[in-house]
Amino acid sequence: CAGKSTLVHLLPAFYETTRGKITIHSQDTSSISLASLRRHIAVVSQEPFLFNGTILENIQYGKLDAPKEEVVSAAKAANCHGFITELPEGYQSRVGERGVMLSVGEKQRVSVARALLADAPLLILDEATASVDTATERLIQEALERLMKGRTSFVIAHRLSTIRKADQILVLRQGEIIERGTHQELLEIGGLYAKLARIQNTTYNEESFEKLEA
Repeated sequence: CAGKSTLVHLLPAFYETTRGKITIHSQDTSSISLASLRRHIAVVSQEPFLFNGTILENIQYGKLDAPKEEVVSAAKAANCHGFITELPEGYQSRVGERGVMLSVGEKQRVSVARALLADAPLLILDEATASVDTATERLIQEALERLMKGRTSFVIAHRLSTIRKADQILVLRQGEIIERGTHQELLEIGGLYAKLARIQNTTYNEESFEKLEA
């Protein structure tokens, strides 16, 4: 484990620091109340947590007093309004325990809609497209781009397509930062990131060729 998730989970104080400090706008997070800190941070993880309620309630959890119109707007921006309206009960459809009634991609887009509704200035995306197929990844990626606009975003990803536009990319190995820079800078360094980029680009081209042959 490189420690990517552990590192970003220090921001909303899911873990306590044992030394050093974390600052947001020069303010030590240890001096901020936990409720206030977490109100300013939205998280979309690889395994989004949905509770056994309706889709409306699950999205609305991002902003409990939001009217349905705001919920629908967030769902449209998250590319999930379409599949929701096709369900027999629409937004009143129950998702089951941990969202068992929805596919992985559907759960992920509901999670993105919740984050959009929360409108937090800080955003953590922890492998948000890791467990979905290519077509679903595109839908989620479009939604994530809308979500990241105007926000400080921390993106954890193995798929480099998710992070190639980032202002700063950090490559971690065994808990240490071994490379840092933009996508182009890291390609020019020719280290681990460049190696991963070559492998993923080759895989992507092979998959695209197979689809053309099919």
